[in-house]
Amino acid sequence: MGLFQRKGSETDESSEDKKEKGGWRRPANTAFKQQRLKAWQPILLPKTVLPTFFLIAIIFGPIGGLLIWGSSLVSEMTFDYTDCETLTPSTSNTSLSYVELPSSKYSYHLSSSASKNVDINAPVYAFLNNSANSQDFDVFNQQQCIIQFDVPADLSASVFMYYKLTNFFQNHRRYVKSMDSDQLSGKGGSASHLNSGDCKPLGSLNNISIYPCGLIANSLFNDTYSNPVLLNPSNFEATNVTYNFSSENIAWPGESKKYVSTPIGNGYSSVDEIVPPPNWQKRFPNGYTNDNIPNLATDEHFQNWMRTAGLPTFSKLYGRNDQDAMQKGRYMITVGLNFPVIPYKGTKSIVISTVSWIGGKNPFLGWAYVAAAALFVLLAIAGTAMHLIKPRRLGDMSLLSWNR
Repeated sequence: MGLFQRKGSETDESSEDKKEKGGWRRPANTAFKQQRLKAWQPILLPKTVLPTFFLIAIIFGPIGGLLIWGSSLVSEMTFDYTDCETLTPSTSNTSLSYVELPSSKYSYHLSSSASKNVDINAPVYAFLNNSANSQDFDVFNQQQCIIQFDVPADLSASVFMYYKLTNFFQNHRRYVKSMDSDQLSGKGGSASHLNSGDCKPLGSLNNISIYPCGLIANSLFNDTYSNPVLLNPSNFEATNVTYNFSSENIAWPGESKKYVSTPIGNGYSSVDEIVPPPNWQKRFPNGYTNDNIPNLATDEHFQNWMRTAGLPTFSKLYGRNDQDAMQKGRYMITVGLNFPVIPYKGTKSIVISTVSWIGGKNPFLGWAYVAAAALFVLLAIAGTAMHLIKPRRLGDMSLLSWNR
C-alpha cells in the first residue's frame, strides 16, 4: 500500500516526472547563471587606505571651513512672543506696560563684522487689548503685542522677516493630504465630492463647499506684523523711520500657477456655492461676497503656508526688502495676535535675517564636514601608527586578485 511505502520507492513514472520538472527549474549551464563570472575584489592595503583617508580629510576640511565662513556672514535675530498674551493687558498705546523678554526667548546671531563692539539692550514687549474699542480696530488687531528690540548694527540688503513655529506638525500624513488641488486650480468641486475626498472632514459646511477646503487652508497662520519702526534714527530726523517689508516675491516661483484669482467662473457660478473655512470666519464674518473673496493667485502668504514643512519646527517667509539697508537702532513691531499656539504647547517667533551665498544662518553643515575631516585624520593617524609599530604580514596578493 502507498501508505507503507518507504521514501524513495515512488514508481518509475513519478520519478521521471520529477526529473523532468527538476530540469525545468535548473538554471542553464552558463557562467552567468551558474555564478562563475570573474569578479574583482579590492584588497585593502595600508598603502591605499591610509592615503585615501588623508585625501578625504584634505577635501572635507576646506569645504567645511568655507560653509562655516558663509554662514558667519549672516545676521539673524529671533524674538519669541508666545507669552505676550499672558501679560497684564494695557488698554492704551500711551500707557503700555513693557516687560523684558527672558534671555531664553530671544537670540542674536550676528555676522562676524556686525558683532564687533556691539551693545544690545534686552527686547521688551507689552500686551495691548483693544477689545473694548473694537470699532476703532480691525478684527485682526483687537489684541496686539508691541515688541521693541535692538538692531545692533546696520543690516545690508536683502533683509528678510520670517515667522517661526515650533511643535506644529505640518508633516502629518492626513494634514499633508488635506487639500484639493483641482478646486484650487479652478475646477471646482461639489460638497459631496469634497466630503468623499482628501478634504474630509472640512470639505463642506451645511452642505455647501468650503473654499479652499482642507485642514491646511483652515489652519492658515493669521498673526499680522506691522513694518518695523526705527524709534531713534541716527540721522537726527524728527520723526520715526519705517522700514518697509514687501509681501511680493516671497513664495517660490511658479506657486501662483497652482491657484486661480477667483473661484467664480472657475468651477463655481456664484458665491452662494462656497463658504470660507471655519477658522476664516473672523476675516469673512458674512461669508464671501462678490467684492470680498480671496485672490489665492496673488496671496503669497497663503501660498507659503500651503507648501507644508517637513519638520515640526519651521520658518516661513513673511516679508522682504531687497533695496534698503536696515539701520542700526531701536525698532518697534506691532503684532496682531490671532494664531493660538499655547493650547498645543507650541511657540511662535519673529525672525529677522540677512542671507549670504550659502543662504540663511545654518553652520551645522559646515561643522559636519569639519567633524568628518577630523575623524578621517584621526583614523589615518591611528592606522599609520599601527602599521609602523606593528605591521601586519601580507600574503601573495596575486592569488587573491581574482575570484573564480
